Amino acid sequence: MKEYFYLQFVMANRRIREVGLNPVVGYILGLAAFIFLSYYLFENSEFAKYLVILSCLSLLFNLSEKRRTEFLLATFGNKLENRIRILENIIISLPFLIVLIYYNAFLESLLLLGIAILIAAFTFQINFNFSIPTPFSKRPFEFLVGFRKTFFMYPIAYILTGLAINADNLNLGIFSMILVFLTALNYYTKPEDEFYIWIHAETPNTFLLNKIITATKYSSLLVLPILVSLLIFFPADFKWPLLIFMFGLLFIWTIILAKYSAYPLKMNIPEGILIALSVYFPPLLLAVMPYLYFKSINNLKVVLDD
Repeated sequence: MKEYFYLQFVMANRRIREVGLNPVVGYILGLAAFIFLSYYLFENSEFAKYLVILSCLSLLFNLSEKRRTEFLLATFGNKLENRIRILENIIISLPFLIVLIYYNAFLESLLLLGIAILIAAFTFQINFNFSIPTPFSKRPFEFLVGFRKTFFMYPIAYILTGLAINADNLNLGIFSMILVFLTALNYYTKPEDEFYIWIHAETPNTFLLNKIITATKYSSLLVLPILVSLLIFFPADFKWPLLIFMFGLLFIWTIILAKYSAYPLKMNIPEGILIALSVYFPPLLLAVMPYLYFKSINNLKVVLDD
């Protein structure tokens, strides 16, 4: 059993290194982001404790995927497999339990702990045998593939918007907009195979422009119900939803440019630093975007001008 958890630790370190970070730095940043998001939720929403539980359960359900549990059963046997799954679920739940206890949600923390242990006894078939319909065409494969993997995030965001309106809490509505943009941003973090660029009979400039137009159109489609709702129910604070919408699009454009500025490699430390600095100081985008654009053009010329 010790060997299994050590292997999981090694694999986690490897994934962090692939992003271009030292594992220690990656864990510190991840912990900081978790603490910040937890603080933001509990400061701005009366439903924060339920969102924390929901987030934890989404991770636990992934750990109970059928192929994964069958592998553990075949490798360790039934008795040891049960122990591994219970201990693994408790470890994953621990940060969420600490947050709930810190904010005096003692009953909810006990409920989450009980569910975490109970889920270890079950196996779930996560893969579907049908294609989830999307509002996107086949050409922009990022949204087509990404939406089917993360479709559950959008109902969550729309439900949060309804809760924000019901509780007269604009901050929760803003958070739901950010959640949609973060989900869409994730579709552009991994480089595609060179073939999927080469098939476009376009110049690098046209290729990038089409990518940006597609991302703008489809991310706007997904966030529009939230934006319109906030503008209707919070007319006095209309500038904040509009600002978040504008900056959300700017960051999607920046991620696209950063992706191809590093192509064919994954985005690494230099791109990550530029994006992080832009998050803290958005006017920096005026300098970052042209830099990433010209670097992307040079990388794409190798493929598209072949």
